[in-house]
Amino acid sequence: MTAIFSTAYFPPTAYLSAITRHRDVLIEAKETFPKQTYRNRTEILTAGGVRTLTVPVIRNNHSRTEEVTIDYSTRWNIIHMRTLTAAYSASPYFLYYKDALEEILMRRYDRLLELNQTSMEWLLKQYKIECNIALTDNWNNTVAEDYRNVFTPKAQCTTYVFKPYYQVFADRLPFIPNLSALDLLMNMGPEAKKYLL
Repeated sequence: MTAIFSTAYFPPTAYLSAITRHRDVLIEAKETFPKQTYRNRTEILTAGGVRTLTVPVIRNNHSRTEEVTIDYSTRWNIIHMRTLTAAYSASPYFLYYKDALEEILMRRYDRLLELNQTSMEWLLKQYKIECNIALTDNWNNTVAEDYRNVFTPKAQCTTYVFKPYYQVFADRLPFIPNLSALDLLMNMGPEAKKYLL
């Protein structure tokens, strides 16, 4: 059964868990781009607690997601890489994934959708999740499983309950569920897919 998702920048664990249940996935490209979503942000755990990393974008009030461009007037990608390094350098698997992450972040993308598709393809490969992903070519309200507005930083995800796994700052911070799928990957490596399933 085909499912439809919003695009996401290193999406939360629950998002990736939902994708594992589908062979065919559509990523919404034709919607009017909404503010304050995982479409251009991700949440990771740092020594100071949860930190939101946001990709600055250029859009107008009626921009479709496929039209949204990335604003490179700030060095957001360098800041994201430094923050990821500070947060996960002590994790068991960061050194294994560091170079690929840096390559993704330092590449220059015109559109947000390109960055998100590149990061999603990389995540799926690391998690060994096999599915067919395509972009929508029109606005579609008839897809059986619609996840476009399920995962949002504004509301805690209660559909998925995740057991605690080791996180880098476990000695000083309580377990934080549903962070970026990067958090699970950096801490569990090849075992991350089993955790999702």
